[in-house]
Amino acid sequence: MKIWDIIIVGGGPIGIACGLEAKKKGLSYIILEKGCIVNSLYNYPLNMQFFSSSEKLEIDEIPFISIEAKPKRNEALEYYRRIVTSNHLNISLFEKVNSISKIDGHFNIVSDKNTYTSTNVIIATGFYDIPNRMNVPGEDLKKVSHYYKDPHFYSSQKVAVIGASNSAIDAALECYRKGADVSLIIRGPEVGQRVKYWVRPDIINRIEEGSIKVFYNSTVKEIKEDEIILNSPSGTTSLMNDYVLALTGYMPNFEFLEKIGIQLSADEKRLPQYDPETMETNIDNLYLAGVICGGMETHKWFIENSRIHAHMIMDDIVKKNKSVNSYQDK
Repeated sequence: MKIWDIIIVGGGPIGIACGLEAKKKGLSYIILEKGCIVNSLYNYPLNMQFFSSSEKLEIDEIPFISIEAKPKRNEALEYYRRIVTSNHLNISLFEKVNSISKIDGHFNIVSDKNTYTSTNVIIATGFYDIPNRMNVPGEDLKKVSHYYKDPHFYSSQKVAVIGASNSAIDAALECYRKGADVSLIIRGPEVGQRVKYWVRPDIINRIEEGSIKVFYNSTVKEIKEDEIILNSPSGTTSLMNDYVLALTGYMPNFEFLEKIGIQLSADEKRLPQYDPETMETNIDNLYLAGVICGGMETHKWFIENSRIHAHMIMDDIVKKNKSVNSYQDK
């Protein structure tokens, strides 16, 4: 069986950056992605606009030219797709990794299609796959979604949007502008401070004029077929409701990390253990890259500040290879 130098789990921007760097270093590699190219970005809302400017989303110094200073989802999809195809990156799409184990100094990677052996593994799987659930009655009704795609679907409907971050605020504004009757449920006392600076005044103005109803310091108690029950400062409140967008954030697949043997912090942050100089975890030759490094602090790492992980990891792998070769030569 072929022994790869590196198996990269995750074909998002950082996984792609790792592939580019591995190719430049002359290392054998394959990127395993459970969905399409940059699958998480593909599943973002259709009209989503990045907070970062295009140059901060660039990888490997490949120029990202966008119409506006801050690119939109479709531009990012085209940019990363072209990088993969133009550089002939070795990527296997729609291949989910089920397990990773280490035996006699090598990793055994089992996917739903193949089995691989490698000397090194990089996990760059992001955090968009598992929603933070509210754990309330009715959360599994068909009217409830933890993802939002297109506002047209909600036109003329009574929509409850739960959350105070960018995804929730964007959804509330877009649905309102397509004719939905929007109620925004926020656990805290205000719209999130990290909401995009050009969007936050917009939502506050819509709230103040009464176009979008807001319930601050409120949580969902129960969801029913035709209503949603809230715990609010004024007591229990019932709203007539057709659809619920529970945009309460997402988390990495901690179960996957723990099964591999990566140690997580015991607090609510669940930070994975890794060396910040090399990105190597508590398991030798197994590395983390990108957003997954932040555990539950999913706002800590972005494309723009984790692009460097690819260089850090490859430099460490090359350094180890040189050390091993030097020892063997003796």
